[in-house]
Amino acid sequence: MSINLEKLSPQELDALISAAAEQKRRLHRERQAEVRARLIALAKEEGYTIEELFSDGRGKARSPQAGRSVPAKYRNPDSPSETWSGRGKRPRWFSAALAAGKQEADLLIR
Repeated sequence: MSINLEKLSPQELDALISAAAEQKRRLHRERQAEVRARLIALAKEEGYTIEELFSDGRGKARSPQAGRSVPAKYRNPDSPSETWSGRGKRPRWFSAALAAGKQEADLLIR
């Protein structure tokens, strides 16, 4: 299959790109399903379940988001290298800035 890209209009090129991207996603999902089925069959053949093999040791599967870093949401105006994502315990510089009269919105990274 050969497509002469030089004869296509910008709209036709956009449609072709969109169709190709959708086809690529579909093929990826199909391949993923095939691999998943093979893994399940292999685990079953060996006497295991997927949950047993891919759990965190407490019987729960690990979340795909576990361990991922979150982008910084706040920045220390006095020391720009100090940032905070807004999760977990507030850093001392954040609490000190609030105590000094700043608002959370003043510390947001824009």
